[in-house]
Amino acid sequence: MKVILQKDVPNLGDAGDIKEVAKGFARNYLIPNKLVIVANESSKKAIEHQAKLVKIKKEKRRKTSEKIVSSISDIELTIPAKVGEEGKLFGSITSIDIAKQLKEKGFEIDKRKILLDAPIKQEGEYKISIKLEEGLIAAVKVIVVKE
Repeated sequence: MKVILQKDVPNLGDAGDIKEVAKGFARNYLIPNKLVIVANESSKKAIEHQAKLVKIKKEKRRKTSEKIVSSISDIELTIPAKVGEEGKLFGSITSIDIAKQLKEKGFEIDKRKILLDAPIKQEGEYKISIKLEEGLIAAVKVIVVKE
């Protein structure tokens, strides 16, 4: 069944895309949740309108993300932690801790967008990547110091 996405649907596509999905998936989940409309001749105007809206929304998100990238890249976060012998931490610094520090600096960043390979367990300096909208990635300098 061909459908037009009204909103971004994870693992399916972005708003305005035309996708082929299983009838049951469309009928039982996508249509009742108003995530799609059925693609047919009568919905061509809706497709064109949706495409214009999507283009405008993507532009706005991209501009906002670019502003955030430029302002975040200058930030240096200092996180105090209890440190034991050889600079090892008691516990670890996670994306939650980094998100809290960013919030204190005025940036509302979701912890899931902070790309940490593993929790930080040593004292020192780290470059942390933050994935923003439209594929933009910002880098933040995190310094873990003795409490």
